[in-house]
Amino acid sequence: MLAVTILVPTLLGGSLGSASGSELGDRSGLPLPRFVSVKSKPANVRVGPGVDYPLRWTFVRRHLPVEILAEFGNWRRIRDADGEEGWILAALLSGRRTALIAPWSAAKPVRLLNRSRQNARVNAVVEPRVLVRVETCTGTWCHVRAQTFSGYVRQSRLWGVYPGEVF
Repeated sequence: MLAVTILVPTLLGGSLGSASGSELGDRSGLPLPRFVSVKSKPANVRVGPGVDYPLRWTFVRRHLPVEILAEFGNWRRIRDADGEEGWILAALLSGRRTALIAPWSAAKPVRLLNRSRQNARVNAVVEPRVLVRVETCTGTWCHVRAQTFSGYVRQSRLWGVYPGEVF
């Protein structure tokens, strides 16, 4: 019975998809770091973990992916796609997985394919920084969806999932 008790958390931790999987949040018990998305708008990001700290910026768009780096009480230290860091209330975040299409590639569009193969038919050509919902990832390919298109994209072309992450 002890082996089962130890094995189950190990398996769950591995399937949640953190970059290292070796550290768990003190408050949530979930892996750190991990990707989530912004649930509310506006959503204030502060210099420190509390309302007494000054604002760094405010998210005015929902569902943007952010990476949780640390936890302190009900606050989460996050990083956005531009590398900016700050603290946000956990209640303003969602476990919904979203990603930005190649935000580092300002001019090169990304092809979404109808299958998870390089030579598959193209479903859509998507500009960098387009927001998508991530349905599944195999470690190499992710199936993503937006309002008017869906398809498979190389996992390395997304900001919001880790290399090799499976879910």
